[in-house]
Amino acid sequence: MKISVIIPTHNEEEHIATALSAIFEQDHPDFEVIIIDNANTDKTLEIAKKFPVRIVSETRRGTMWACERGRQDARGDIVVRMDADCIPPKDWLSRGAAHFIDPKISGVSGPYDYHDADLLFRKSSIYFQYVVYKGVNFLLQRIPGRGGVMIGGNSFFRAKSLAAAGGFNTDIYFYGDDTDSAKRVSKHGKVVFNNGLVMKTSARRFHKEGILKLQFKYIIPFFKVIFYGSKRLSKEYKGYK
Repeated sequence: MKISVIIPTHNEEEHIATALSAIFEQDHPDFEVIIIDNANTDKTLEIAKKFPVRIVSETRRGTMWACERGRQDARGDIVVRMDADCIPPKDWLSRGAAHFIDPKISGVSGPYDYHDADLLFRKSSIYFQYVVYKGVNFLLQRIPGRGGVMIGGNSFFRAKSLAAAGGFNTDIYFYGDDTDSAKRVSKHGKVVFNNGLVMKTSARRFHKEGILKLQFKYIIPFFKVIFYGSKRLSKEYKGYK
């Protein structure tokens, strides 16, 4: 199956070259990479153009606006979200795509490995994801349409399922976006959280805001979206300033 990797960018000149170098070392034989220019003002696009990518523009600021723009341009049977500060292993695409042999699967995700965090946070975080995220996803999958656990920059969607769900929800700016996407596609098939589908990413948001503060910004929207839906998200948790 052909894969479309969509990467939203806003001033990612420090990370984009590493991310693109890694994605173009993938062992999957058929994929495209779409860079979404979400109001970049630095050298992100200049760097990205050195790689065989397609660049599309979305002037409306927000991760979901950018992702939805990328989805609309995607040509693949599988749509993959990847962040500009991620470093995928060589077999990431092939491991994720293998799940979609099962026609009942609509979405797949896996843990983040915060490679530039201190060792204690790095190890405890990934262990927490292995146990809690996997377990919570298992429980949610027992309730049809309730949702699942997905990590935004490490998420795979069957393109038809995502389209049937209405695409990415542009009412959400940032926080809760992955939970909303999981809930929407879970109405069209199973969501899998695979502990073996690990993605290296930066802990820069934790460095900037602090671990506890940022954890609450992720946890509160998760429960609101799962139990009440995205309309209950406040502007603070949607990420608006």
